[in-house]
Amino acid sequence: TIMHLFLLLILHATAAVGQIDPAHCRYALGMEDGRIRDEDITASSQWYETTGPQYARLNREEGEGAWCPQGQLEPSDTQYLQVDLGRLTFLTVVGTQGRYARNSGNEFARAYRLNYSRDSVLWKSWKSRLGKEVIQGNKNAYESVINDLHPPVIARHVRLIPVTKPSTAVCMRVELYGCPWDDGLISYSAPEGQLLMAPGYPVASLNDSTYDGAHERRRLLGGLGQLTDGVVGLDDFLVTRQLQVWLGYDYLGWRNDSLGAPGHVEMDFLFDKQRNFTSMKVHSNNMFSRGVKIFSSVTCWFKPRLIASWEAEPVTFKTVLDDRNPSARYVTVPLRRRAARALRCRFFFADVWMMFSEISFQSGGKPLPSSSCFSLLSVGCVFARLYFLPDPSASGRPDDGNTPILIGCLVTIILLLVIIIFLILWCQYVCKVLEKVDFLSHPDVGQVWVSSGGLLISSLRSPPVASQRAVQDGVLARPSLVSIWMTQPSLSPPTACGGGYAEPDVTQCTPHQGFHGPAPHYAETDIVRLQGVTGSNMYAVPALTVDSLTRKDISAAEFPRQQLVFREKLGEGQFGEVHLCEAEGLPEFLGEGSPLPDGDGCSVLVAVKQLRPDATSQARNDFLKEIKIMSRLNDPNIIRLLCVCVTSDPLCMVTEYMENGDLNMFLSQREMESTLTHANSIPSVSLSDLLHMSVQISSGMKYLASLNFVHRDLATRNCLLDRRLTIKIADFGMSRNLYSSDYYRIQGRAVLPIRWMAWESILLGKFTTASDVWAFGVTLWEIFTLCKEQPYSLLSDEQVIENTGEFFRNQGRQIFLYAPPLCPPSLFELMMRCWSRDIPDRPTFEGLYQALRPHVGP
Repeated sequence: TIMHLFLLLILHATAAVGQIDPAHCRYALGMEDGRIRDEDITASSQWYETTGPQYARLNREEGEGAWCPQGQLEPSDTQYLQVDLGRLTFLTVVGTQGRYARNSGNEFARAYRLNYSRDSVLWKSWKSRLGKEVIQGNKNAYESVINDLHPPVIARHVRLIPVTKPSTAVCMRVELYGCPWDDGLISYSAPEGQLLMAPGYPVASLNDSTYDGAHERRRLLGGLGQLTDGVVGLDDFLVTRQLQVWLGYDYLGWRNDSLGAPGHVEMDFLFDKQRNFTSMKVHSNNMFSRGVKIFSSVTCWFKPRLIASWEAEPVTFKTVLDDRNPSARYVTVPLRRRAARALRCRFFFADVWMMFSEISFQSGGKPLPSSSCFSLLSVGCVFARLYFLPDPSASGRPDDGNTPILIGCLVTIILLLVIIIFLILWCQYVCKVLEKVDFLSHPDVGQVWVSSGGLLISSLRSPPVASQRAVQDGVLARPSLVSIWMTQPSLSPPTACGGGYAEPDVTQCTPHQGFHGPAPHYAETDIVRLQGVTGSNMYAVPALTVDSLTRKDISAAEFPRQQLVFREKLGEGQFGEVHLCEAEGLPEFLGEGSPLPDGDGCSVLVAVKQLRPDATSQARNDFLKEIKIMSRLNDPNIIRLLCVCVTSDPLCMVTEYMENGDLNMFLSQREMESTLTHANSIPSVSLSDLLHMSVQISSGMKYLASLNFVHRDLATRNCLLDRRLTIKIADFGMSRNLYSSDYYRIQGRAVLPIRWMAWESILLGKFTTASDVWAFGVTLWEIFTLCKEQPYSLLSDEQVIENTGEFFRNQGRQIFLYAPPLCPPSLFELMMRCWSRDIPDRPTFEGLYQALRPHVGP
């Protein structure tokens, strides 16, 4: 619906800001093109009027060609050029030139220092990560020199101070690069970081080495540092992203028993103005094998103004601790749109150590006053006094005024309700109109609106400064966007059958109707999406397969419920739970020739999907439909329905389950086979094992595609594995807390596995066999990285969505997954074909199977 669309846009807009990657936050801030005004550029002095600070613009030749301070510059002089950026900015790059003046000048700065301020009062000196203050400048008057700031700085005012050893004339032209600092955070205070000294491990210094505030009584005060430098720490806190730094450099960390207030770390955050906070994202290490975990809970207090007291009612959030996946991760803390200028948060330990590498905040712009509802009523009361209070000059007994005021307030409330109802009805009307349109292109601005369950996407940004690292480590080469607008699309308009997109009133495209993609796309009205126990669906299937359903249509045998012995809960969803059980006597119950999971005893491990007794009637009906669909599937690489329990509540379906669990967990616990793994008895897999797994998944998906079934959630977490490395495709991943980070959660909508989804599925809501092919390519990538990291691990969920916009625009800016070191080049080329932007260019599952099969021996 349109309301869901609005919620998605709001969530995307608020979550995208504050997640800044310094390698790609490299946008020219306006010295060269004039967006920074002359009056915002000042200097300590100028030699002539024609060498004033307004002429210090990179690649420009106005005036005498540059800014030149007065007289010969001495080594002891402190002359500066000052730029007011107009707002807080994440500054990453400085470019400088000398005065060339069409070959008539030859003055330049061989070196300079950088000072910066966030309030124009307190100035700070920039230092490199190794403590150096002087930045190398120019070697001639005409070539520009681009210097990356490591670390970057957050500032509004910037001063460039030329440095010289001999007495000489100096002139400068400048450009500054970065992007807006939408977080608005101007300082944080926290306990100083500590040393980690553990027997058998090297010493790690977990201090905030780039903090630009004060250090008093072992506490950091009034500055910003490594928690806002955009560098996200790795899973192993001893491994750093920077060269020539000490171990533990990327993290700020504390030991539980070494603080004055044991059990928690207290941090204060100060912002540039009052904001309406939606969430806080904290990147935390979780290397539990060394006593490091994400925080167990956090409690935050709010201060609306600097001179106010902390509000009494805090926000408390408890995290879900993970003792199985040691990966560092972002923890999102909802802040319930509380208005504040300052926050105080207490992070409570879950283990011996707690380590953070980044903290960012999302806010909804200028907040409403805390008494906004009463303010609206007050407006009504004002109108009541204007229009309902009696005229004092009128005759008769004067009224006390309470009744007219009450009437006015009630009228105001009624008017507000009428307006809200009108807006809801209008939104529903607009939604119905948009459902009939896939694309609307404006001829003047070339913008595209996408509907039918997709997103409204836009991008209005200037290109970043040229860099040798246009794309690094798979990170999106664009800053976070409030919204994405797809400009100048190269996608041709959709047709009913030709491109795999169906209009709402089209029934089904068959191959002879002109469909060139790998499988037909069914219209929304002809698709059955089974909710199952997770609240989402396993397969989207043609409606004709379930057009009439009664219990007598269920061919699976009824199994005695009392013979199912609970072992553990695998997951849960909106309508039920998935349990791992032992089925006593199942082989005898099914008899010879029936599908059986591996196991020679009388008890067999099975997965039991159980519907809650209080589930909705729609969920109950979908559950029975899923049973019928599952009973039709008969392939060695697809999970099999063994039996059911539907004569009484709760309804259950019993499916296969392999003792090796899912493929993601299996591979993540193994290394590639080598002499070292054999010598040390390390669990390992060979390249032929990985190829064998790939062939089996392609075989199972080929079978589903032959039935026009669309899986929608193909990934290693949904592939089960037995002791002989036989793979069966299942659907349990979405219901398991272990894989909750693989799904993008949107309030009021089903969770989405966006890192595995094709661009047309995210933007247009189109799920076809071709989008399953895309997911298969990502699954192959998982297999050949041994599931050691999440796809696009350095991109936030919001940046992944932005990247799909780049696929749509097809201007060469889209980010692909890197080639895994273990992957043969020919196989990575096959992955890239799966990620083709145009659907007809993607292979079919039949073609994928035929391409992979020769890699596996007989």
